Amino acid sequence: MADSCIVNLARTMVHYSTRVQPHDRVAIVGAPVSEPLMKEVFREVLRAGGYPYPMLGLEILAGMDGLDEIYFAEANEDQLKHVLQTEYMVRTEFEVMILLKSQGNTHSRSNVDPAKVQMWKKARSEMAETFLKRSADGLARWALTLYPTQAYAQDADMGLEEFRDYVYRTTFSDQPDPIAEWNKLHDEQQVIVDWLNGRKDVVVEGPNIDMNLSIDGRTFINSDGTKNMPSGEVFTGPVEDSAEGWVKFTYPAIYEGREVAGVELKFEKGRVVQASAEKNEEFLIAMLDMDEGSRYLGEFAIGTNKMIDRFIKNILFDEKIGGTIHMALGMGYPETGSVNKSAIHWDMICDMREDSRILVDGDLLYENGEFKI
Repeated sequence: MADSCIVNLARTMVHYSTRVQPHDRVAIVGAPVSEPLMKEVFREVLRAGGYPYPMLGLEILAGMDGLDEIYFAEANEDQLKHVLQTEYMVRTEFEVMILLKSQGNTHSRSNVDPAKVQMWKKARSEMAETFLKRSADGLARWALTLYPTQAYAQDADMGLEEFRDYVYRTTFSDQPDPIAEWNKLHDEQQVIVDWLNGRKDVVVEGPNIDMNLSIDGRTFINSDGTKNMPSGEVFTGPVEDSAEGWVKFTYPAIYEGREVAGVELKFEKGRVVQASAEKNEEFLIAMLDMDEGSRYLGEFAIGTNKMIDRFIKNILFDEKIGGTIHMALGMGYPETGSVNKSAIHWDMICDMREDSRILVDGDLLYENGEFKI
């Protein structure tokens, strides 16, 4: 029999996160190691009346371990710019995409030339933009989760069994009715979203941040597990030219398998004008120079999930840590009102649990990691 937690996670992904309907074409993307979860997702898609398309990878990272190493070592410029037709079809035509992160080596890109990563990501940016617009327009639904592997457990400084328990606990997959738990979290976060509706100016203060930005005309999204699993955040896309001030991110910023520690940014008129890092600064600058939108914010968010209580070097979990905020450089989500376009979307996290606060239109929203409304 399948593990009950895996069954619960599959049911949540199909019947809650993506709400698969009869005749939906559903791409189920993962690596061979995620086979137990892929099978249960496949089963639930059939039960929902959809058409399941199991795939070993829409992009290099989502396929077999080691392919990305070979790819970035051997691919020429033409090949780096080539967009896989399978991924293009899914992102521009399919109704549903379910992504199962399941890497056996999370550091396989650590020594890849940043210029190659730039070229590859730029080639896929138009397709990614099309997919986001389809999602915002209700034409496509997607969800992302993680299947526990030894590599993720090692990054988290946990044993594999301990890490599995953490994944299933934070996704409520260890509960009798995970969907009821996610509906409860949705209701709690909706209070915050309703309070923020129609407001304009945000001030964020703390030992590691002194920034203000505009949310005038922007929409806050209740991130309740219907795209990221686990979730637990409220987020928006700030007005592109509004961010002013500085921030030092308190956790390493991990992107494309590269760990960039001690990131500090200064913003003027929305744009990063100074950037430094204690580790891998060259990679940080290369990503900031990706394109016109990569030095602007595409997202401002507050993590709300108190079940996610530690940094594990995995942004799917870490950005939701209760008591933190995160900001993403680059691409914004159209449903928030953001118009920032970029080949990158790089989330970076700042702890707000000590001597920190968020004011919105002069009213106290948040202090020392707790909401005050």
